[in-house]
Amino acid sequence: MLIITNARIHTLNPDRPAASAIAVDGERIVSIGDDASLLSGWGDRAEIVDLEGRTIIPGLIDAHIHLQQFALALQAVNCETNTRAECLERVAERAQKARAGEWIVGHGWNQNDWPEGFGSAADLDPITPYNPVYLTARSLHAAWANSAALRLARISPKTADPPGGHIQRDPSGSPTGIFFESAMELISKAIPAPNVEDISTAIHNALPRLWGMGLTGAHDFDRRDCFSALQLLHAAGSLNFRVIKSIPLENLPQAVELGLRTGFGDDYLRIGPVKAFADGALGPHTAAMFQPYEGEPENRGILLLDGEELFERGRHAVENGLSLAVHAIGDRANHEVLNAFEQIRKFESALSRTEDDRLKWNTPLRHRMEHVQIIHPGDLPRLASLGVIGSMQPIHAASDYPMADRYWGARARHSYAWRSVLNAGVRVAFGSDAPVESPNPFWGIHAAVTRRRQDGSPGAEGWYPDQRIQLVEALHGFTVGPAFAAGMEDRLGILAPDFLADLLVLDRDLFACGPDEIYQIRPLATMVGGRWVYADPSMADLTSSGGHLPPGL
Repeated sequence: MLIITNARIHTLNPDRPAASAIAVDGERIVSIGDDASLLSGWGDRAEIVDLEGRTIIPGLIDAHIHLQQFALALQAVNCETNTRAECLERVAERAQKARAGEWIVGHGWNQNDWPEGFGSAADLDPITPYNPVYLTARSLHAAWANSAALRLARISPKTADPPGGHIQRDPSGSPTGIFFESAMELISKAIPAPNVEDISTAIHNALPRLWGMGLTGAHDFDRRDCFSALQLLHAAGSLNFRVIKSIPLENLPQAVELGLRTGFGDDYLRIGPVKAFADGALGPHTAAMFQPYEGEPENRGILLLDGEELFERGRHAVENGLSLAVHAIGDRANHEVLNAFEQIRKFESALSRTEDDRLKWNTPLRHRMEHVQIIHPGDLPRLASLGVIGSMQPIHAASDYPMADRYWGARARHSYAWRSVLNAGVRVAFGSDAPVESPNPFWGIHAAVTRRRQDGSPGAEGWYPDQRIQLVEALHGFTVGPAFAAGMEDRLGILAPDFLADLLVLDRDLFACGPDEIYQIRPLATMVGGRWVYADPSMADLTSSGGHLPPGL
């Protein structure tokens, strides 16, 4: 048993919001309260750690991440630059070190941030004469390739746009090297895929970075190979990170055939929702909108699934015990998804009245809408009344607000509308969408509370400041919200007896520091399931009862 004393503990448990001591036995918290009561009850048989007034909060959970892509992106060319020229310099540096014929992969570019705008294959070709190149945009909804990559993928002027995708072309009809949405797969399928062991190693190497940011779990939206890699880590006893794993919509038939249901698994790896896409994204201007993008009178984005199509696919998931998570960014996409969920809730209600016990326990499922970046005010009451979880990423607003203002115009006041969503009574779960953004949850909390970037822009009040939320609400978005979305609110999200011992020791009290400091908060130690998985070197000198903190690391 371990007893941590002399701490400033924010439990997020309304029955006991503050404490100074916590007792952990095995994976779970056995008691939480004041120093004297815990020491008198268990002090003679426990290892005792004096935190010297440091702050403890529950472990944070990222409700929307791409673990495989994040882990592999750590090995890729970093294309998040201020200019296209700087990105090309980084690609050239990698090309100088690469073997002839080796694929050069990068991530993070955003043409909206570049004075030069979109790049082209012609920009890449002179600096990569011996290597195919594939660079994904920060949004993950567009890609940039060179001519060698196009040749390997057999892309020509005759190549048609695939359903749900678009190939950018020059005036003569030739592909420029920019691919949107499903058209990205025309190139990506030509890249030799990393095997499951490689992905497992990449995720294993990325976990310390996530622990060091304060994450003890995540809801993952990558695909089959990521699930296989996570199973390898779990079987080896080296996952030490709680993952809710989604199922891609295209794999729904296989999931049903196998009898998989949402919630199957254990406290480290369990099946989550079926993931569908209703539209694209703001960055490449493919989010489905009611009205055209500013300056693009013919462009209303790409609607990938309308309400009827989504209902037809969704009811097959629901009747087999699988919840839904639907990517919806544009206001039209969000509207169509809510249309589908209205029908799905009626379908669930009918299932609950069936005499078939196999179906009764399925409903109501905890469905989610991923992103909800711009929603018509008239649709907010529906989002709440249907009991659909708003899975949102506050850090997106800090990055995206110039694009939102430029391409959505006055409609942007309804975007990234956390205050309005909460006021409507919607349950929220916050995440990062990493590697689209940094998975650092304190950056997301800072964005939610201030509506500002870390440099203070766009000003002291923030962008549309009426959409700011309170610190405790933002913190709930990374704790209680994801726990509820996962159906694990009886063991995660707060610090309380019988809950899993997932917690953080922080370098400062987030409730005592100013809003502008929040993004600077740094975990000093991270515990998952009663085991210290991360410790800052500064903690090695902290001793109590002859034991170093953290014990057993």
